[in-house]
Amino acid sequence: MKKVTKLLLGVSMIAVFASCNSTETEEARATDETENKTPAKIESVEIIQFHSANRCMTCNKIEALTLETLRSFEGVPFRLVNVDSEKNEEEAEEFQATGTALFLHNTKTGDKKELTDFAFMTAHDKDKFLAELKEEIVQFGN
Repeated sequence: MKKVTKLLLGVSMIAVFASCNSTETEEARATDETENKTPAKIESVEIIQFHSANRCMTCNKIEALTLETLRSFEGVPFRLVNVDSEKNEEEAEEFQATGTALFLHNTKTGDKKELTDFAFMTAHDKDKFLAELKEEIVQFGN
C-alpha cells in the first residue's frame, strides 16, 4: 500500500511540475513574440534627459528605463544633457532645465512636452514607466 501511495504521489508531482513548466514556456513564448515585434517608427521625436553633474539613483533609473522603452521604437534618439556644462547652457535655458528633467521634443516643430514629474513618480514601477512612456511617445509623435 505504501508503494502505491508513493507511486501515485510521484506521478502527481511529475504532472504538477510538467504543467507549471508548460505555463512558463507559454509565458516565455508570449514575451518573446512581444519583444520580437518590429519597433514602431516615430519621426521627428527625440527624448532629452537633462541632469546635473552629480546624478542620483532615480536619475540613473530614469535613464535606464527610458532607454529600455526606446527599444520599442525605431529611430527615436535619446540625448543626455549635463546642465552644469557651459556648452549646454543655452539648451538648458531653452528647456528651463536646472537639474534632472525629461522631455519629448519634436525636432521639426520645436514642440516640447515635459515628463519630469511622470518620470520621478513612476521610476520605482518599471512596468508602469515603460507602458506610460511608450504611450506618451506615440501620442506626441502623431
